[in-house]
Parts: sequence; structure tokens; C-alpha cells
Amino acid sequence: MRYDHGGGLLTAHLKSLGVDTVFGIVSVHNLPLVEAVEADPELRFVPVRHEASAVNAADAYGRARGSIGCALTSTGTGAGNAAGSLIEALSSGTAVLHITGQVESAYLGSGRGFIHETKDQLGMLAAVSAYAATVTSARDAGRVLREASAAALAVPGGPASVEWPIDLQYAVQEDDGETAPLAGPPVPDPSELAAARELLASARRPLIWAGGGASTAREHLLALLEATGAGLLTSNSGRGAVPEDHDQVVGNFATTPAGRALLADADVLVTVGTHFRSNETADYGLRLPEAHIQIDADAAALGRVYPARHGLHGDARAVLPSLTGAAVRADAHWTDRVRRVRDEVRAALHDGIGPQAAICDALAAALPRGSVVARDVTIPSSSWGNRLLPVHDPRANVFPRGGGIGQGLAMGIGAALARPDEPTVVIAGDGGLAVHLGELLTLAQERPRLTLIVFNDGGYGVLRNMQATYTERRSGVDLFTPDFAGLAAACSLPYARIGDASEAAKVIDAAVASDGPTLVEVDLAALGPMKNPFTPPVKIPAR
Repeated sequence: MRYDHGGGLLTAHLKSLGVDTVFGIVSVHNLPLVEAVEADPELRFVPVRHEASAVNAADAYGRARGSIGCALTSTGTGAGNAAGSLIEALSSGTAVLHITGQVESAYLGSGRGFIHETKDQLGMLAAVSAYAATVTSARDAGRVLREASAAALAVPGGPASVEWPIDLQYAVQEDDGETAPLAGPPVPDPSELAAARELLASARRPLIWAGGGASTAREHLLALLEATGAGLLTSNSGRGAVPEDHDQVVGNFATTPAGRALLADADVLVTVGTHFRSNETADYGLRLPEAHIQIDADAAALGRVYPARHGLHGDARAVLPSLTGAAVRADAHWTDRVRRVRDEVRAALHDGIGPQAAICDALAAALPRGSVVARDVTIPSSSWGNRLLPVHDPRANVFPRGGGIGQGLAMGIGAALARPDEPTVVIAGDGGLAVHLGELLTLAQERPRLTLIVFNDGGYGVLRNMQATYTERRSGVDLFTPDFAGLAAACSLPYARIGDASEAAKVIDAAVASDGPTLVEVDLAALGPMKNPFTPPVKIPAR
């Protein structure tokens, strides 16, 4: 196939992937690509205000669709700006096709000081991507794009970065359509699988723990859950793999006293695609049963954090049906206990968050089932958004899995444009929103159906709580906060305020029902404190 320039090749490739929206910033080093995307009636180019936001938006676009997103950035500084968000996509295993420009191919690596040039850009991209490559000729670009996209969509996947020299973007493209085949999914050792089946058949008090790797095996996970009568714990990433209104789903509550007690009394634990992150294991202080069957597509994850009696290296979609075939129903009293624990942990958290419970309840009532709630790193997200607010579809579970603050708004924009006919909500703090405040302009320009809820406590509340708990100092946590009503007006965004729990349902109902964006400020000083102040489970020596 022949294309007049790289932009034509790129747009054809994106449409073959089902991508209809591209996020980025135009530059002298990607101009033909941006122009081609904007000129194509089947594609939409969204001009975000920062390269990190382009990747975050593409990341969430892919998550919300269960597919892949695309971000276009400039070379050098632009690619460097995107690196932090590529780390997020790598941490979550999200499929992102990141295309960055490069200086003319004849001068690659010469260090002449071209505008936007940087030393070893490919090495930088390789460090933060699952795949990284350079387009080396006009006959090579199609193959590189296909290989990059296939690597991003593979299991466990992640971002794929392609640097494309500007002269080769403008060149006539000759694409032969060939792509080197990728390795197939891993298959577990047959003897390990047989032993795991035998162990599971002996279980009378089984538990399952689902991580992000279970999200592609939803039907298989549900079948195992119902065949065993087990309780289902999840990591934050595994939420929604089984809808959270299922009465055997305990959820992201493993570190609660009741969750720990279940783990202590379980006779077999099956974990599916979870990497046991520090904040979901009480900084690795959580104890797991010794009878542990671990399924993961990443061989390095097996036994890395907790010992696994049987480590099954494989795709959950292929492995879970074999285990289900060996399942024996749990003791009835165990399944009943799971249901009681499910109710107990939710009631305790609902009570502990005090007046913020009204906001959680209002969101749960107003949002259609499966709507995306993009949650930035902030106290409401970490305390109740990541646990109590129900998630019924893993594609709706959008949050920064690497823990980086300030990514929520761009993620919400990406998710909202991926699913334009549904309402999307972003939960952010005033400190996190300030990291990429410029994306309010993207929100105002693109006008997706998005409700941005900003919890305003005048700074970094999590760190403030930590300092109050562990030290006598208060350093770097108090920030100047804008007048959000005035800021919304300056950006032509509708604005509402919640200062009392009684206002939550009315404000949120109206915002979610709107056909465009709304900025909702939650005045935490007026709303009142949580009954139990939130601090993250990290080890800090107390004075």
C-alpha cells in the first residue's frame, strides 16, 4: 500500500484498531501526523495542554473501551514530559500507542543541538514503555506501527512508544503489510496445574483475590467464584472483574480486620493477576495462606511478593476454566460468613467517612451502571472511592495505578470521549488538580459529558494527616487554592458547590444529568471532617 506521507499511513492504522480519538500537542516534529488526523472525518484530534495529559487521556480512553488509545507528542522535551504518564500506563499494563517525533533521520544521535533534540530518546522511551522502536525508513513505518500496537495489546501489555523522524513522516510511505509474529500466550506447567487442581478440590474455605489481570477473564472468574462458593477479595485494579453487587464479592478490603480474619481462616487462596502492591497489603504486612495458587501472565510476578505453592504462568482466560473444572463447593457456613463480612466492611467504612458518605451515596445513585469514575490520588479516592463506591465493570475502574498525583482530570477526559453517550465523573483534590490545571481548558474546549468533583481542603490532605500522625512538623502541605467559582467562570464551565451533606444528592444529580461538563467544588471545611482521618499504610518512624 502506498501513502503520500506518514499521516495517511497513521490514520489508516488507527482506524484499523478502532481508534476514533487521538490526544496530543501539535509540533514542528509531528505536524504531518496531526494534520492528517484532523483532516480525517472519522477521527478526532484533542489538543490537550501538556504531553503527560495526552498519554493519560489516551490511557483512560483505552481502559474505558477495553482496547487501545493513541497519544501524539513532540520529540525531546515533549517526549520527556510524557514519560511520567507512560510510567503509569506501564504500571497498569494499559495499551497506549505513543508516537513522538524525532529530528531528521540523517542527524539522529549527532548531538547537533536541533530544537527538541535530546540524548538517547529511544533509551528513555524504552525505560518507561513495554515496547520502543524507531522508524528507520519510509518502508518500515507500517511494520513498526503494527508491531508496537500488537505489543501494547498483548498480555500483560503496556505502552508502546514509536519515535518517527520528521523527514520520514513527510516521505511517501511504501507499506508491504508485513509484521513479525509475536509469541503466543504462556501456558502453565501441566504438573503444576494438576497439583493446583488437586489443592483446590480439597478446599472447604476458599478465597479468591482478583487483580487487574483478571479483568479480561470476567466470565471465567465468575464461574470459578460461583462453583466454589468462595469469597472474592480484589486489589484496586481488580475491582469490577465481578460486579461488586454480587454477594460473594468482599472487594478491596483485604487489610481490614474482617478481611484479615478471612485470610487467616481460609484453607486455599487463588490469586489472579495481582501484583500485591504495597498499599493493598498494608505495606506488605498482610499475611496470606500458605496454600496459595497464583495465576499470572508475568512470570516474574509468581512468588515475587508472597510465596506460591503452585505458580501458574498463563493467561487467566485459559487457566481459570481448568481450575473451575476441579472445584468443590465450599462449606455453607463459609459462604455465609463471606456475605456477612462483605456487609460489615462496607458499613464500617460508610460510617467512618462521616459526611462524605452522602457524596458517595449520591454518586452511586446518580450514575448509570458501568459509568466511569476516574479517581485521582486524593483522600476521598483512597479512603472510599477505591473501595466503597461500587464498580461493576473493570472498564469503568479508572485511576492512577502507579500512585502519581494529578492525572485524574486528563484520564477523565479520555474516558468521557471514549464513551460520549454516558456520564463520566472525575474525583480530584485541589492539590492534584493544580498539577495539570491547564486541562480545564481542554475540558472547556471539548465539552465532554464530564462532572469534575474537586475536594478542596487547601492543600495535600494525605500528607497533612501523615504529618499530624507521625511528626510535629507541617511542611509543604498547605497550598494557595483558587476561587473555583471564578475559575470555572473564566473557563466557561458550569459550577456548583457542596458545603453540606444535605446538598450532595441535588448537586450531583444535576451535574451528572447535564449533557456537558460541570465543575463541582466540595468545600471540605464547610462539609466537616471524616470520623476517622485517612492516612496511607506506609512505614514512617514516629517521633
